[in-house]
Amino acid sequence: MPRNTTKGGPENDLDALFRLPVAEFTAARNTLAAQLKKGGRRDESAHVKALAKPSITAWAVNQLYWQHREAFDRLIATGQRFRQAQTSSSAGKVADMRKALDARREELLHLSDLAAALLRDAGSSPTPETIHRISTTLEALSAYASFSDDVRPGRLTRDVDPPGFDSLASLIPGAGMMKTTKEPTSSPKSGHAPSPRRKAKLSGETSQFEQTRQAKIAAAKVSLQEARSLLSEERARAQSLEAAQKKANADVKEAEKHRRETEERFEKARLASEGAIRRARSIAAEAEGAVKAVEGAKRAVEKASKELEKSFGDSPAK
Repeated sequence: MPRNTTKGGPENDLDALFRLPVAEFTAARNTLAAQLKKGGRRDESAHVKALAKPSITAWAVNQLYWQHREAFDRLIATGQRFRQAQTSSSAGKVADMRKALDARREELLHLSDLAAALLRDAGSSPTPETIHRISTTLEALSAYASFSDDVRPGRLTRDVDPPGFDSLASLIPGAGMMKTTKEPTSSPKSGHAPSPRRKAKLSGETSQFEQTRQAKIAAAKVSLQEARSLLSEERARAQSLEAAQKKANADVKEAEKHRRETEERFEKARLASEGAIRRARSIAAEAEGAVKAVEGAKRAVEKASKELEKSFGDSPAK
């Protein structure tokens, strides 16, 4: 489908539509369709109106295309390298195919992490199943030799499944080109041997069949190796997560124990503080009583002194 690079053209309008947050897609699509219809572009309006709202996983893959194009293009390049290695006749063909698949796996992991971040930024919590569906679509896009309107990066509305072995085999010269012949074969009972031309044709068909078979076998072996590698990685990841979970559980228990000990210490400190406050109040009351007693004793001494002085003053003179 040709691109209209004119600013504000239909292609740019569609690109802008698919770059929006997924929650805004439907309203923006209807607005764009109404504008096109008002402008007399009824066919384009009908096309836009028929666009389905992308699934959350398709939306995430679209955003990878628009916001992380370099990483996205690196993934697509790994698929191109795989196909080139697949059609190669060099001795290192299988090794080159393996390198391309290893590179693709690394790019898939990187893009999956980016997709998870995009979903979190959009207010969504990506589950392992969501990330798996995104990774499957990315893997499928890297496997296709060309894209159609139904499978177009940046404008996906649904998840994409990878092509099967038949599609991979069709990328090899001679593979997938076999046709059922309508020419009658010579019967052994006829007494006539096949002509040289017929022999050459049969030999060519046998060669094409063998190429197709070998292509399927090679693709199956590589896919099996990749699946085993991924299984090993996932097992290691699962073991790592299990160990991390155990450590986290142990940390929770330790934190809970520390919390209880802290609460017990706090309770003891609270009781000790309340006891100290009561003792301080008691001592303060006793001290206040002692002060009053001192004042009373002082007044008694003063009174006794006055009475003594008075007694000396009242005695007869000698």
